[in-house]
Amino acid sequence: MSDDYIRVSGARERNLKKINVMIPKKKITVFTGVSGSGKSSLVFDTIAAESQRQLNETYSSFIRHRMPHYGNPDVDIIENLSVAFVINQKRLGGNSRSTVGTVTDIYSLLRLLFSRIGEPFVGYSDAFSFNNPAGMCNGCQGLGNIEAVDIKRLLDWNKSLNEGAVRFPTFEPGGWRLTRYIHSGFFDNDKKISDYSDKEMELLLYADGIKVKSPAPQWHKTSLYEGLIPRIERSFLKKEDGEKVKYNKEIEWYVIKQDCPHCHGTRLNENVLSCKVNGKNIAECADMQINELLHFIQSVHALVALPIVSELENRLKHMVSIGLDYLSLSRETSTLSGGESQRIKMVCQLGSSLTDLTYIFDEPSIGLHPHDISKINDLMKLLRNKGNTVLIVEHDPDMIKIADHIIDMGPGAGALGGEIVYQGDLRGLKTSATLTGKYLSHQSQLKLHKRIPKGWLSIYNAALHNLKNVSVDIPRGVLTVVTGVAGSGKSTLINEILPQFYPETIFIDQKGIQGSKRSNLATYTGIFDTIRKLFAKKNGVSAALFSFNSQGACPGCKGLGVVYTDLAFMDTIASECEVCHGNRYTNKVLTYQLRGKSIGDVLGMTVLEALDFFQEKEIVTVLKRLLDVGIPYITLGQPLSTLSGGELQRIKLASELENGGQIYVLDEPSTGLHMADIKQLTETMNRLVEQNATLIVIEHNLDIICQADWIIDMGPYAGQHGGKIMFSGLPEDLIHCNDSLTGKYLKDYIKK
Repeated sequence: MSDDYIRVSGARERNLKKINVMIPKKKITVFTGVSGSGKSSLVFDTIAAESQRQLNETYSSFIRHRMPHYGNPDVDIIENLSVAFVINQKRLGGNSRSTVGTVTDIYSLLRLLFSRIGEPFVGYSDAFSFNNPAGMCNGCQGLGNIEAVDIKRLLDWNKSLNEGAVRFPTFEPGGWRLTRYIHSGFFDNDKKISDYSDKEMELLLYADGIKVKSPAPQWHKTSLYEGLIPRIERSFLKKEDGEKVKYNKEIEWYVIKQDCPHCHGTRLNENVLSCKVNGKNIAECADMQINELLHFIQSVHALVALPIVSELENRLKHMVSIGLDYLSLSRETSTLSGGESQRIKMVCQLGSSLTDLTYIFDEPSIGLHPHDISKINDLMKLLRNKGNTVLIVEHDPDMIKIADHIIDMGPGAGALGGEIVYQGDLRGLKTSATLTGKYLSHQSQLKLHKRIPKGWLSIYNAALHNLKNVSVDIPRGVLTVVTGVAGSGKSTLINEILPQFYPETIFIDQKGIQGSKRSNLATYTGIFDTIRKLFAKKNGVSAALFSFNSQGACPGCKGLGVVYTDLAFMDTIASECEVCHGNRYTNKVLTYQLRGKSIGDVLGMTVLEALDFFQEKEIVTVLKRLLDVGIPYITLGQPLSTLSGGELQRIKLASELENGGQIYVLDEPSTGLHMADIKQLTETMNRLVEQNATLIVIEHNLDIICQADWIIDMGPYAGQHGGKIMFSGLPEDLIHCNDSLTGKYLKDYIKK
């Protein structure tokens, strides 16, 4: 029956080519296809956007004006929609008061438990909140840490005060703040700091409110002497004025965060911490790994607390079921990866008794070891079996396998995509001629010819976070893949320990590229300067006219292409500029052409289209590098702020392709990539190694693991049950390592 399907007719959003499709309800439908093929345009920009727009229209105009605004997607008709929950990869973020416990409401239940049966009784539920004055530590205001000045960075020990020993901004020689120390009469201003006595160091750094007895004539008579540390804390760290903002980046270099000396990082005051359940206070519970906290909660048998214990047990079991048992409730949400953030959002839906909803997931396999993907698959089936429709945009073969229905998009990316090339079951997809079908039926194997190490990077006795006194040698001049379940210690070893031993290491990560809202692919890669000069020469005008940051900018949006509306207590809303319709430029500038195209047309070109348009070597070279790293579908003018972490990482990788001899680290470069794109990525990584680079890749993807010259596997599990080297050696030896989870899945993968 038609009511059993979501019916989409004439979908033209972004690159979609007037798609008509029927999506079965109360089933799991997986959308596949290469990056840029139109999956997100159909699922997120059309189906999800229309569901959320129609839901918003059911509210009063007063409420509607205070909610995010969704425009009408470019589609003829969508029928039989249900309310959609989009569970995406956007990081939870939040400030330092937002933790795993607060965002999942598990900490609220824990507070309730302690207020009911904790001894001695110290107050009701709110008293156990570090965000409430009744419970927070007064020393750090519930943050758990304080900002402190790093003395080693603050002072140049080989200089005197007159020579500029104080490195902090505004304390340089000639700076007015330094005069307070030079004219105090307390110091020999030509004496090197390294020669100061303990008493002199105490006076220079920590003394506070001292009356000066024999100052220089320039000393202000009514002033009291104040040491460097209290002065900096008062003038910079405890203020939010313009001066702190002005020197914010410089201040970051000299300031370190450390546990609050009053609460030792627990965030709570002594009174609250004195209250215990089964010998543990609430901070100790919040610091436990989720799986350990579950065992603790199950040991609580007080009758009055049974309903609370039952609900806590359910929530914690949900966390375990989605592979987050290694986290703690005290973990700040700002430190979570996109994959971890997405899985935490899932927890909030698991306890819901609502049915006939549509759940939309954006690559839920990201950041997960094959061992953990089965847990996510069980969750998807659970949501479906409750009577919900589950739509998943995904590349991972193990997640594609659980689909009741598959819609494969393509055949290519960008303008070459936007069509449905297959729909049906998995068996049919494997026998189809689509790219997805070909790669799903492809037999993988380990690399036959492996490179010989040219030396070693040695790490000794690493014991940070969950690492258990780890020592390991990483080969130089080869491709090393570091594997292990999420939370096993891979990132700690490579991203935090390795640079301590080898600070020259270059990290090509997924973090945002520094720049403003105006930064785009063309400006970041440097080709925009050449493009503007070409337009200027062809039209006999100034190159500044073709800059959306200068003369040619649209006056309505100042060259941004969008107008931002600040809703104060909600996310800022961006809408297309009504003056230039997103083109960024004045109408006059858009009349100038190069080979029949305006500057707006050029910025709207994808990398692939631009390669056909330009012949200039300096532009073509850069575009080919971007093509090599698998982003042919991104437009030259697309703001960097709108790109995914994986796309940003590949742009950074492209900029390194002509270099060699460096130590590079890539963290999960397969993120967001189709199986066909991964083949191209591995070719690019091999090219980098052939240029005499040492490449270390943190990865779960089995195709990339197959391409390794060397593998370091961590585990055996996550958190406190991880942090060990399970294997270090050749891939063909890993499959015979019985202690390695990765070895087990790799063995099955190459034998499938």
